[in-house]
Amino acid sequence: MTTGDERTWTIAEVAEDYDVTLRTIRHYEDVGLLSPERRGTARVFRKRDRVRLGLILRGRRLGFSLDEISTIVNMYDEQPGEAGQLHYLIEQIDVRRRDLEQRRRDLDETLADLADVERRCHEDLARLDGAASGAAGGRADGPAPRRRP
Repeated sequence: MTTGDERTWTIAEVAEDYDVTLRTIRHYEDVGLLSPERRGTARVFRKRDRVRLGLILRGRRLGFSLDEISTIVNMYDEQPGEAGQLHYLIEQIDVRRRDLEQRRRDLDETLADLADVERRCHEDLARLDGAASGAAGGRADGPAPRRRP
C-alpha cells in the first residue's frame, strides 16, 4: 500500500513479512506496544510501526517480558531518549545474561546428577545380574527348584 509519499502496509502484509499471526499483532496493539493508524476498521501500518514490531519480536527472542520491551521501545520517544534507552537496554541485557548463565550452571549440575544416578543404576543392575546368576548355580533357566523339608 502506498499513501502519498509514504509506504504503508496492511495488518496481513505485516504479519506475513514478520511471520507472525494477525492475533499476535492485535495483542501487541491491545497492550499498547503498537498503535497503527486506523482508517475505518482497517489498520494502516507505517515504517515506524514495522520498526517497533521488529524490536518487540527481537526482545521476545531475547527473553524479555512485554513490560520490559515496552519500557525499552517507549524510551526512544520519551526522556531520556535514545541514550537512556541504550543504557537501560545494556542493563537489561546484563540481567538477562546473568540469569541465563545461572540456568546453564543449573542445567550442567542437573545433567551431572543424572549421569551419576544412571551410572549407579547400571552398577546396581550389574551387581544384581551377577548375584542372580551366582544364586542360580550356573543354571541358564533360572533359580534351582525349592526342596521340601
